Amino acid sequence: MSEETKSLNFLEHIIEEDLANGMPKEDLRFRFPPEPNGYLHIGHTKAIGISFGLGQKYNAPVNLRFDDTNPAKEEQEYVDAIKKDISWLGYTWAEECYSSDYFQQLYDWAVLLIKDGKAYVDSQTSEEMRLQKGTPTQVGTNSPFRDRSVEENLELFQGMKDGKFKEGEHVLRAKIDMADDNMLMRDPLMYRIMYKTHHRTGDDWCIYPMYDWTHGESDYIEQISHSLCSLEFKPHRKLYNWFRDHVYEYSKNSYPNPPKQREFSRLNLSYTIMSKRKLLTLVEKGIVSGWDDPRMPTISGLRRRGYTPASIRSFVETVGVSKRENVIDVALLEFKIREDLNKTAKRVMGVLDPVKVVITNYPKGKEEMLDANYNDYEDGFGSREVPFSREIYIEREDFREEANKKFFRLKLGKEVRLKNAYFITANSCTKDADGNITEIQCTYDPLTKSGSGTPESMRKVKGTLHWVSVKHAVKAEVRAYDRLFLDEAPDAHKDKDYMEFLNPNSLKIINAFVEPSLQSAKIGERFQFQRLGYFNVDDDSTPEKLVFNKTVGLRDSWGGK
Repeated sequence: MSEETKSLNFLEHIIEEDLANGMPKEDLRFRFPPEPNGYLHIGHTKAIGISFGLGQKYNAPVNLRFDDTNPAKEEQEYVDAIKKDISWLGYTWAEECYSSDYFQQLYDWAVLLIKDGKAYVDSQTSEEMRLQKGTPTQVGTNSPFRDRSVEENLELFQGMKDGKFKEGEHVLRAKIDMADDNMLMRDPLMYRIMYKTHHRTGDDWCIYPMYDWTHGESDYIEQISHSLCSLEFKPHRKLYNWFRDHVYEYSKNSYPNPPKQREFSRLNLSYTIMSKRKLLTLVEKGIVSGWDDPRMPTISGLRRRGYTPASIRSFVETVGVSKRENVIDVALLEFKIREDLNKTAKRVMGVLDPVKVVITNYPKGKEEMLDANYNDYEDGFGSREVPFSREIYIEREDFREEANKKFFRLKLGKEVRLKNAYFITANSCTKDADGNITEIQCTYDPLTKSGSGTPESMRKVKGTLHWVSVKHAVKAEVRAYDRLFLDEAPDAHKDKDYMEFLNPNSLKIINAFVEPSLQSAKIGERFQFQRLGYFNVDDDSTPEKLVFNKTVGLRDSWGGK
């Protein structure tokens, strides 16, 4: 076995085996089939990456198909958001498809199943059907309407389509086996009556096909070769094949290639919920500002927070393809965005918790422009000028009156380097009535200017601080985000609601000062605030009011694992 063959994941092995057994390579076709009932989240990126990745590997088309069979929950807004997210991730689909495009074909096939005695109209209530279906250890019982004549079933089904009945009055069920070990095979629903306006077909239909009936037949119509889905659909495979095999008999001349369903493990992330229903609740209750709130695990939320397509794709590749469910530490996702931004983000200076420093021996009124590189390595992003003056801001935590030898920042009587500027020594400080430090008095050594090449500037000093000039500082709002949930698995508790684990401090608004070069920063642009973390310009930002989101801190909690 070659090294290349060994490195294939199990889905690629399946495809290679099919090709070796005679499947023409040109018959390979994949799809990503989201339901447009919410925004895509980080969990979807695995399915997206698998399908589009296989398309790239085998030079095969990948359809984007919207499984839009429930007009009560689906909206055009979600369709547009899904398309935007997939494009942003860097993928291109071959055809844009909708299950609603196939409503007539699905209906026609359902009529053929009725004529063959493989489907019937049931008039029981949903509760009666639930009880009649049995349990995993107890077989079901036949519906009293199971043996309706073909003629009566056809008449009732036509009446359902024509809007002659109320919602819930009738459903169409497949006639399979009420004693099957697989509960899904016990006469599953195929159609229900719904008087809801569909986002694409309007009011043309008042009966809508169920997922299990629609999904596999949509794959079949599109001639998808490998229908790849997450593990929770594994029990559905038997029903998928039952529907597929019966429909194949009707249409094999038009659609010669029946699809094959295979399953992979979902992407589960710690400290995160992946249910679109629960995410919608967070939006509707105003716990977050919307689907694109940077605390949300949605792709739009991650994008707004400052994540890059490259970091998310790298994350998915590292997680890999498996058959077993597991939970991925969110720290891996954070590691991936640090890894990317470390190479791609300009380094600038901002102060989030400022305290004023007065350099007492620096001439009053003097200002100078210092040359500052955007990066500390070659082939970076060039440089910009940073203004320097007698009064500057530094981070409050970067000063202590007294500290032990391991504190390498500013303390009384000790010297530190100001990034791109001079060495300063703290001499005294001023406090308010509560003992809070309001100002630090320092002196500077004019011979230590960064880049001057003087012996004094080459002197070794252990601490280097970032800063901004008070006179030139630009005010900015910084939104610092923490995890939305305090529990590692917030929706895995049977005795507690996931809402109980909400982090009350998941968003902190900070009034910060940043260097003036950031005045012209564009929405979405990403930066490293030196010594603080990675930040990007939020959608709410304007030239009059800069708003930054903290994407992630500099410290890595994954690398040591």
